[in-house]
Parts: sequence; C-alpha cells; structure tokens
Amino acid sequence: MGVDIVLDQFPALDETQRARFAALDGLYREWNAKINVISRKDIDALYLHHVLHSLAIARFMGFKEGARVIDLGTGGGFPGIPLAILFPDTSFTLVDGTRKKIAVVEAVAEALELSNVRALAVRAEEHRERYEFVVTRAVAPLPQLLEWSRRLVQSEPQRHALPNGLIALKGGDVDAEIKLLPRRIATETADIGKMFPDPWFQGKQVVWVQV
Repeated sequence: MGVDIVLDQFPALDETQRARFAALDGLYREWNAKINVISRKDIDALYLHHVLHSLAIARFMGFKEGARVIDLGTGGGFPGIPLAILFPDTSFTLVDGTRKKIAVVEAVAEALELSNVRALAVRAEEHRERYEFVVTRAVAPLPQLLEWSRRLVQSEPQRHALPNGLIALKGGDVDAEIKLLPRRIATETADIGKMFPDPWFQGKQVVWVQV
C-alpha cells in the first residue's frame, strides 16, 4: 500500500503536503537500510501502519496555528513527522533517548524541509520545556505516560477542542490502562477503526488524558 491511502483519507492536502507524504517511502527505505527504525517486514506497510496510524491523531484533534506539541519517544519520527506535514503552522518537538533514531528524524525533516520540526536526543524525564500537547505512540502504559507528561504540559493557553494534555495512540486493553490512572483524571477515547476502514486499525484507539 502506497501514499494513496493517505491522500484518499486527506483529500484537501496541498501540493507541498502531497509531495512530502509521497517522499516518505524513499526516505525511510534509505535510512532503514542503515539504521533499523522500522521493522524490516513492516517497511512495505509504512503508509498504513505508521503514517496513517499517526494521522489518526489529526482526525481526533486539529492543532491550532502556533501550537507547541511534543512527540514523546518518537522513534523514527512517528507520529511527529506525519503530523508536522499535515499541520505546517504547528511547532513539533520530537524527542527520543536513542541518538541514532533522532539522526534519522533530523535527516527526514531536513530532506522534507520541515521547518516546524525540532529533533532532540533526550529522555522524557530530562526534558524541561512546556507544550500544549504531548503526543505518543506505543511507548509506555498510560500511567507512565501521564507521569512523564505532567512536567511537559503547560496550563495556558487553552485554545483547542480539549484541554491541554496527553494524546496517545494505543492498542490492547485500553480500558484496563485507564482504570490504573488516578481518580478524577478525565479521559476521552476515539476508535481508530471507525476513522479508517482497513481491518488493521480494529482495536486501536486515540486516548486523550487530562494532565
């Protein structure tokens, strides 16, 4: 499956965005041959399993111009890179504790001329800046993500559909993870299987957590 599965779901993309999404396949194949940031067996499903999955966050939450978002544990750049393409007026900081992975993120962002992306090789607990939202994919259970996010989410300004907080792409028993969160912590979920028709998305959710 190629870039068309993304273009079909987001038909309003401009030419620059379309070109950037189309370029991802070649860039990640080239870098994956040097540094394994995507499973070798999964690279052929790049657009379905990584790009479109990342963009489920965009279906859940549209980021405002000038918003500051941090992608925690970005790996090879997901969900941050696809979101940065879709929201060129939003500032994205992509962090990961593995320097080799951040080198790939830097190279991809540079090749795509994504001026709204900053990549940092730093552990979540060491980073001290503040953002409106933390986004993340397949990094840790929700209680751990919440703990990391408390230091990273700013209280003001509040200008989105939901309050500033954590937005995580999750699979598995999401309800069980939510039950482990402290009481009075607000959450909201969205079924990705209802956003995108491919069976691969069944059971996967976007989860917002109050921080």
